[in-house]
Amino acid sequence: MRFSFMSTLVVALAAESAVASTGWFGKAAYNKWHETELERWLSDHNIPYPTPADRKDLENLVKDNWNSKIVQPYNEWDTARLQSYLGQKGHNLQKGAADSRDSLVETVKSYWGETEDQATDAYSKVRDWIFDSWTDSQLKAFLDRNGIPAPQPRTRDTLLKAARENYETVAKKIGETASYPGNWLYESWSDSDLKAWLDERGYPAPQPSSRDKLIAAVRRNSRLATESIKSAQASAAASASAAQHTLSDALLDAWSDSQVKEWLDKNGVKVPQGSKRNELIALARKHRAKLTGDNVSYSASSAYGAATSRAGNEYAKATDDAALKKDHLAGSAGYYVEWIKEKLGLAGSNIASATDAAQSSATSAYSAAAKDATKAGDAAAEKASTVKHRGEEAAQKATDYVKEEL
Repeated sequence: MRFSFMSTLVVALAAESAVASTGWFGKAAYNKWHETELERWLSDHNIPYPTPADRKDLENLVKDNWNSKIVQPYNEWDTARLQSYLGQKGHNLQKGAADSRDSLVETVKSYWGETEDQATDAYSKVRDWIFDSWTDSQLKAFLDRNGIPAPQPRTRDTLLKAARENYETVAKKIGETASYPGNWLYESWSDSDLKAWLDERGYPAPQPSSRDKLIAAVRRNSRLATESIKSAQASAAASASAAQHTLSDALLDAWSDSQVKEWLDKNGVKVPQGSKRNELIALARKHRAKLTGDNVSYSASSAYGAATSRAGNEYAKATDDAALKKDHLAGSAGYYVEWIKEKLGLAGSNIASATDAAQSSATSAYSAAAKDATKAGDAAAEKASTVKHRGEEAAQKATDYVKEEL
């Protein structure tokens, strides 16, 4: 019995090792692809293949190149693309430093987040990400072209949901494959749309250019574009979170001891008798989610309201340019929302929400400043000015972060 058990264990371990590079049960995504899809993938990645070719030969060619093209594509990137990727990740490249290509590859590798299993899983569910880099208008055009009613309300999320849910149905209806889609997916795109998509993401357009080659370039880089979008969304969300903390700190600085204690009491936070200001502030910060209502706009408005309600006529002088600055911040935030939506077609609403929060913060803050600036004495003017400045920085931070990341 011992021999039988040990033999089984050895065989099992050997089998596990053999399939480790192809995902669960040894089934890589391309194992289920049609011959035309295997040929399409090889052609997209400029890998020559014999014609006619046996399906097994095509599959083996894909397998031999899968790691270098999909799992670790950065190994084949040129220096400019490696540097561009690191810049997007916020990595500071020393100016004038002559980093070798090998060192750049190693640095990119340290930032690379997708594992082999994740890459394999992604190509098993193409519909879940293939539309992520499309603009709203491109999504609607896809639905219209294929007779799919536009969802209501017509938001980016509902457009994406409709496109994903109908993706395979459309493919089957027109007799096309969907695992690694053909040119049919981009029939509603013009040649200029294809070129713009590549240009905006820094992917070189093929030269000489043809529609087939443009589509191949977009299709080949779509997964990388999706991962860049996710990275940018995460950065913007982090930026919004940082802005929220800054604004809640500004609010606490503006409040008197009695206001802080009153807020703690209202929110059911026990305050020890005789607590000093620093102890009150520490308690409030511990419960800062309630303080800001988990909303950057709310905290900005509250901070300015608290500060300006105690500001005197001196602060009123500073409100003359409030509308101007409000328009500048709101315009900046609004511009990048539209730029993101229309040019990059970002999935979801994370980045737009972060930037909208910054815009709302600016509007609410300056509105409160203009309304309440004349209510109190000169003693609070300096405090209000300080809080106003900190609020501006916090509101701008979310907008600037989106711009830098993208």
